[in-house]
Parts: sequence; C-alpha cells; structure tokens
Amino acid sequence: MMWRALILMLCLPWAALADDRLVRLHAPEALVDSGILKFILPRFSLKTQVRIEQVDSPETADLALGETGRAAFSGLGQTWHIDLRNADHSGTKKLSDWLLSDIGQRTLASFAPDGVAPFGPPVAEERAVVEVSIDGDAALGHKVSVEKCTRCHAVDKATTGWGIGSTPSFSVLRALADWEERFAAFYVLNPHPAFTQITDVTDPFPINRPSPISPIELDIDELEALMAYVAAMAAADLGQPLEHQ
Repeated sequence: MMWRALILMLCLPWAALADDRLVRLHAPEALVDSGILKFILPRFSLKTQVRIEQVDSPETADLALGETGRAAFSGLGQTWHIDLRNADHSGTKKLSDWLLSDIGQRTLASFAPDGVAPFGPPVAEERAVVEVSIDGDAALGHKVSVEKCTRCHAVDKATTGWGIGSTPSFSVLRALADWEERFAAFYVLNPHPAFTQITDVTDPFPINRPSPISPIELDIDELEALMAYVAAMAAADLGQPLEHQ
C-alpha cells in the first residue's frame, strides 16, 4: 500500500503537466470545414508543445471559438471570438495569447488555399449610437434650480455671482462632455451626499451624523425636470482646449 501511494505521488506532477499540455477546443462546423484549424493548430503545437483536441460541445471545451468573448480574427463573413472557458488552464492561455499575437495573426493571414487569404485581423465592430432623450418639465427644472441649487451655483443669468465663487455655474457644467452623468448622479458626487436627499433613492442621514446644513430634498420628478432645464440651456463658451508646449 505504501509503494502504491508513493508511485501515485510521483505520478501526480506528470499528470498535471500532461493536462497543461492538452487543450480541448470547440469550433463551429463552418470554421472546421474551412481548413483553417488544420493549418494553424499544428504550427501552434510545434511551437508550444501543447496538443489540441477538438470537442463537439463548448460545454466540455477549455476554449471555444464563436460569437462571444474577445475578438480574435475575421473570416467567412463574421468576426470570431475567443471564449476562455477554462481561463486558469496554462495551455488554454497559451493558445489564446498565440491567436492574438502578431505571430498567430500572421499565421492566420498566411492561410490561402485558393490564393486568397480568407482570414485576417478582427474587423472593428461599429457601436450603435443611442440617442438619450431627457423627459421632464424644464420650467419646473428652472424653479427647482433657483430654489435648491443657488446656495452654491449660478443657475441662470439672473443668478450670476450667486453661490460660491469657486463652484462652477450650470452653464459651465453644461459645456462639459459628461454633463448628463454629472447631473443625473450629482447627489452621490462630493460634497452633495452630506446634505442632499433624493426621495426613495438615497438613505436617510445617520442619526449620529446628520446634515451639517439645511438639507436639499428632491424627488425623481424634480431631478428629471432639473436635467431637462439644463439640457435646454446654452452651454458656456470655455474657449479652446489647453495646448501643452
């Protein structure tokens, strides 16, 4: 029994090593039939000593090529992605890194069975531009701004010079590229959490740490109205971007 245990212990590192040198790969039938895998995988195995076993199901694969994951290469009218299903496996990582490397990409591009290379670098995917519409009562938003924001900000021409001098006006904030994010989540951006409450959104002030000043309280309708007001206002002219010499 002791000899068997000793033999098992000696064999375990070799078993782990052998497993690291075997990657189970799944690829759709169209990719397999193209011949690209028979062309590139032996070259990968020769370089890394990692053997590839193709499996029928992505569920049993260490790495799958398909429509999800990181874009790796294009061909056959689509972009093929790497889905690392066993990211902790060293052989799987080697295959993924090789496919994305310059050598792997050149190997893919050199496959030209009919004199034309059907595979190449991944095609940049166009992102759909979503237009964000801001619903809300702009007139109410102006009223809310004057009543609740002028202790710190100038919110229109009539309140220029009001508030805190170092605090940007609404028109200056409106000129920033991320103004929507700033206003939509202003109540979580310092210093607002210390004195701002949004009904049914923010937690009440802790009993032992109440607001140091009179709280500002808004509901969701007022917040949407405020954003509608800011969306309709003219942005301040901030001049040309700074140029570093």
